[in-house]
Amino acid sequence: MKSLPVLLLCMAVCSAYPLDGVSTNQDSSMDLVQQYLENYYNLEKDVRQFVRRKDSGPVVKKIREMQKFLGLKVTGKLDSDTMEMMHKPRCGVPDVAHFSTFPGMPKWRKSPLTYRIVNYTLDLPSTAVDAAIDRALKVWEEVTPLTFSRVYEGDADIMITFAVRDHGDFTPFDGPGNVLAHAFPPGQGIYGDAHFDDDEQWTKDTSGTNLFLVAAHELGHSLGLYHSANPEALMYPIYKSFADLEQFHLSADDVNGIQSLYGPPPTSPEDRLVPTESVPPPPGNPATCDPALSFDAVSTLRGEMLFFKDRHFWRKHLRVLEPEFHLISSFWPSLPSDIDAAYEVTSKDTVFIFKGNRFWAIRGNEVQAGYPRGIETLGFPSTVRKIDAAVWHKDKRMTYFFVDDKYWRFDEKKQSMEPGLPKKIADDFPGIDSKIDAVFEAFGFFYFFSGSTQLQYDPNAMKVTHVLKSNSWLNC
Repeated sequence: MKSLPVLLLCMAVCSAYPLDGVSTNQDSSMDLVQQYLENYYNLEKDVRQFVRRKDSGPVVKKIREMQKFLGLKVTGKLDSDTMEMMHKPRCGVPDVAHFSTFPGMPKWRKSPLTYRIVNYTLDLPSTAVDAAIDRALKVWEEVTPLTFSRVYEGDADIMITFAVRDHGDFTPFDGPGNVLAHAFPPGQGIYGDAHFDDDEQWTKDTSGTNLFLVAAHELGHSLGLYHSANPEALMYPIYKSFADLEQFHLSADDVNGIQSLYGPPPTSPEDRLVPTESVPPPPGNPATCDPALSFDAVSTLRGEMLFFKDRHFWRKHLRVLEPEFHLISSFWPSLPSDIDAAYEVTSKDTVFIFKGNRFWAIRGNEVQAGYPRGIETLGFPSTVRKIDAAVWHKDKRMTYFFVDDKYWRFDEKKQSMEPGLPKKIADDFPGIDSKIDAVFEAFGFFYFFSGSTQLQYDPNAMKVTHVLKSNSWLNC
């Protein structure tokens, strides 16, 4: 059976075995190492133990990889320099690439690119934030054909946001220190956006975390650059200040990387990049981007999105532009094809899969013992033979089940159906009046799928806010 790689965001258990002098009572240090290697160096999530002096062990290999990338002495040991580096503030984007750009070299195919500062930190006046972002963009504008245009409302190519902790993109911030910000590669929707941790102390100088320096780094990601292993590069993942910020300039490594995507700056304004409409988009997978594509079920799984269809599923992570396409049986041999519904309860690290009057529970790539079970054990009457769609509402800690034109609500804590149900879907979800094929929650919205159409629904405002194609998440 294949195992799901590290991009599935999950909690790992670290057994703190000593590794070259690290004490067994340093559980917190071991947790830090485990999470650091998982988040930034693709350590598999099921690697649960540190092994003493086993040079071929996966953890030792990842420590070596991390040391090499960050310019440390490559020992495979948790020496003081290595531990000090792991404690330094840094970008939240992983380091595990052997290229200067994201996989597939995503890039913008138009200019000017629009950007919007969605909100502000209280650490700085809004004018100081505006100036820092403007200067950060000019760093890249000076060495490429790109130009940037600010908008003040609606959607922009690059949405710039200050947020704390869980902020709706499956990659929560961690409080002061450590992860400072993260950004997504070019593309539609959340792609291109840059998020800054507002638990940091943002400053105009080097007394705290300098907003200009971090913004210039993150906007490099927004334009398509990955991390650099060159400590002198702006795209080096570890935050560092400069003695003279006024004299800041990109390293040759940064310039070479960005120009590999966009070329050098033009000799005249007429040579700037033309709008998207005059540049044909890259060809997509015909099956994936079929305008009539519909899904059987949709669910999240440890920070990824799964779109089920017949015997297959697409697997999509927000940090990777192109989705993967797999047989269901290649990950879960005992699961059926043509499933009816799926949903994740993140607090239990469990996805529930439904077909007919039975359901399964999976964690990662393992189907849990004791399944399948009958849906009657959830409290459904015998008249319900199948579930059309299901979604867990993390704020209310309730699961909504949709059957024909009605819905039930299940209390995950009490493990019982709420009384007084079912109710009409149209009564409590205005605008959702078509048969529901699938539904999942992201960014505070419910996304209802019906045939080739997808409806973005705001549960707080109780209204449909956008109408989309069902395969819009798959880079179509």
